[in-house]
Amino acid sequence: MRVLTVLEILQAREHVSGAELAERLEVDVRTVQRYIVRLQDLSIPVESVRGVGGFYRLRPGFRLPPLMFTDEEAFALSLGLRALRQLGLAAFAPATEGASAKLGRVLPQALRESIQTVEDVVAVEPGPWVVATSAEALIQAASAIRMCRRVRFSYRSHGGASSQREIEPYAVIHTDGRWYLIGHCLSRAALRTFRLDRVADLEVCAETFKRPASFDARQYLRDHMPFIQSDYQIDVWIDMPFEEAERTFSMWRVAAEKDGAGTRLRCGRDHLQMFAAMLLSMGRRIVIHQPPELRDTFKQLAQQAIQAAQ
Repeated sequence: MRVLTVLEILQAREHVSGAELAERLEVDVRTVQRYIVRLQDLSIPVESVRGVGGFYRLRPGFRLPPLMFTDEEAFALSLGLRALRQLGLAAFAPATEGASAKLGRVLPQALRESIQTVEDVVAVEPGPWVVATSAEALIQAASAIRMCRRVRFSYRSHGGASSQREIEPYAVIHTDGRWYLIGHCLSRAALRTFRLDRVADLEVCAETFKRPASFDARQYLRDHMPFIQSDYQIDVWIDMPFEEAERTFSMWRVAAEKDGAGTRLRCGRDHLQMFAAMLLSMGRRIVIHQPPELRDTFKQLAQQAIQAAQ
């Protein structure tokens, strides 16, 4: 570990003296010299300048990323690579397989076993509500945000209408199985939210802009996402204190409002079954305001429950 720490320091600094390394590693200078020899034995080009003001440095232009992971870090890294499909990014599958293979070749045996554990016994599959998204569009959008450059794309609305948009992108965020792009739309002169899976031919423009430093993507979604265009606009009352309902439903892009002794819940959904089942799982009294199709959904669930009980 100390030898790899020396390598990491050499990569971070243009040059460093033996005394500095000894102090950093809490060893003597002769031990540092042994560490340098060990790195050179591994074909890492460490050069030394002797005499007053002497120092060590890596040969200019040489870079080697130090792979210093604990067992937990290696496991987390491998699991994270596998979990990309949970985010609707199956297009990254070849890249994740390649990255996992490279890790397996360069890590020590103990850490390779940790990665192999993920491969052999941990199954990570996307949920039924995850929507596949273009990895290329996500990368381009994120790059444009970082460089504060406008993007131009074709967009297909919820109703199927197509339009050309040019926006100043502020953030990309993943929630409820979908990737969203948030930004100032020039044609609408307002902030808008776009589903990335409905974006096509995304192009990063040369024009730049100044991204608001105070923009909070999560707060914006909490305020606006419950009412995004969907097949059904849901409005129900649940016998649950407002504070509890807010904690329970906030992560599911549901707007909560105190209403008497309970809470009014409003949101948009393309499918009603999952939301109805979630409400039932709360074990609370429910009053449906809209849509009427939600009542039919509850009837279907009731019939299925009776059949299962029988």
